[in-house]
Amino acid sequence: MKVVCVGGGPAGLYLAILLKRQDPAVDVTVHERNPEGSTYGWGVTYWRGLIDRLQEHDPASARAIEEHSVSWSDGVAHVGDLTTRHHGDQGFGIGRHRLLALLADRARTLGVRLEFDSEITGPPAGADLVVAADGVHSALRTRYAGHFGTESVSGRNHYIWLGTTKVFDAFTFAFTETRHGWIWAYGYGYSGEHSTCVVECSPQTFTGLGLDRADEGERLALLEKLFAGILDGHPLIGRDGAAWLNFRTLTNRTWHHGNLVLLGDAAHTTHYSIGAGTTLALEDAMCLAGALGEHAALPAALTAYERRRKADLLSVQSAARYSARWYENLPRYIQLPPHRMFALLGQRHSPLLPYVPPQLYYGLDKAAGQLEVLRRFKRWLGPRAARALHARSASRRG
Repeated sequence: MKVVCVGGGPAGLYLAILLKRQDPAVDVTVHERNPEGSTYGWGVTYWRGLIDRLQEHDPASARAIEEHSVSWSDGVAHVGDLTTRHHGDQGFGIGRHRLLALLADRARTLGVRLEFDSEITGPPAGADLVVAADGVHSALRTRYAGHFGTESVSGRNHYIWLGTTKVFDAFTFAFTETRHGWIWAYGYGYSGEHSTCVVECSPQTFTGLGLDRADEGERLALLEKLFAGILDGHPLIGRDGAAWLNFRTLTNRTWHHGNLVLLGDAAHTTHYSIGAGTTLALEDAMCLAGALGEHAALPAALTAYERRRKADLLSVQSAARYSARWYENLPRYIQLPPHRMFALLGQRHSPLLPYVPPQLYYGLDKAAGQLEVLRRFKRWLGPRAARALHARSASRRG
């Protein structure tokens, strides 16, 4: 079997690793349009469950990834001059550059061919399977967008992905009020020298602060001033060409066309505020490799992969939509005492939260932790609120 993977991100590289582990005789080539060692972004996050799944599929890469990651178990929220800290699940951060280098090394060890500076925009000839792992702007998917049923919805808020030499010891949220509204940052370490810092704000705050008109140096200087309390004198670092964006939630009606299949961000995106993008890309690779190993016929394998992953993604995509909405409606929650606001920040995935007054929801959630009847009520009511919202949205589209 000859496999051509277009895109050398985590999804494409990990799929190549798994296919070679399943069958060393399979011919796998990964084409990446950028030079080796160049990548966008700073650090990525994941949770303990991913390491466990990586260990099951390829212990060697799992060990390497964990060894080069940093971890934390606390979350900290700074709201103006007030701070609250909560202990939570163990999270991990690793530099995207480091992650890709580890996966590339592992792939080469197994006999995968890696072709950098190699841009593929059309289906390559002679391949039994072509994997489009070339991201949200996938050229292969775009070529057949009508077949895939691609839809993209832009979020309201503006955001930018930055780095800093401040190493956060916890997953850090910082909310700063300006005369043009609130602006906030998410910060987390990914090495002993650097952290990721994602900054987000509403359109009104974005234009009110002049971020739409400032050059890169002016923007960084302003943001360093606004978040001086968490940066402790450390600078924010941009990349050449880094721009403020509106997050695009991308979906596809189907994920395969003939011998072409979508993987990772080419197939779906979920809002960055739930920190699941890299995890989902790697899980896509696990699922596709598994389906190819289980089914001798390619159409059956691709159909099984799509069915399983779409089912797995339902709850994650719902959580991501509600998480993005929580930040878009930040004024609804930001005036609560910080510990209560932070508690609802942790509940932002709930489909029930937008329809219940925040103070009441906080009380119900706290009581639900003690009373089984209220836990059952939340589990019963949450899905019904989600279905009602989906039906209302569908009727508007119709």
